Amino acid sequence: MSPDESGQESEKRALTEAELSERKNRLVQSLEERSPEAQQRKGENSSGAGQGFAQAMKLSTEFVAGVVVGAGLGWLIDRGLGTSPWGLIIFLLLGFCAGVLNVLRSAGVVAEPRDRMDGGGS
Repeated sequence: MSPDESGQESEKRALTEAELSERKNRLVQSLEERSPEAQQRKGENSSGAGQGFAQAMKLSTEFVAGVVVGAGLGWLIDRGLGTSPWGLIIFLLLGFCAGVLNVLRSAGVVAEPRDRMDGGGS
């Protein structure tokens, strides 16, 4: 090997080492960004309002569903038995109560029935 060839190889090796070092630094930075702590910090900043909106939509949907199901059952009973309007009135009120109870359970204010049975004995 001539001195020129060995000089070129050392330059390639130095260049390669510099490239490898740069790639390593980029990899470390990328892994730090993907770590669970970084994702959690990023998620707290960006989705706080989104989570609140989702919770509000869930609670309102559960309430409306209870009222609609109660009214629907009351209407069907009135049509089938000819007890108009008493079935609708009674089941509309029952649906309202069921909707409120579902909202309270989802919000964590009222315990689930199975949780109440497990916790009541101790």
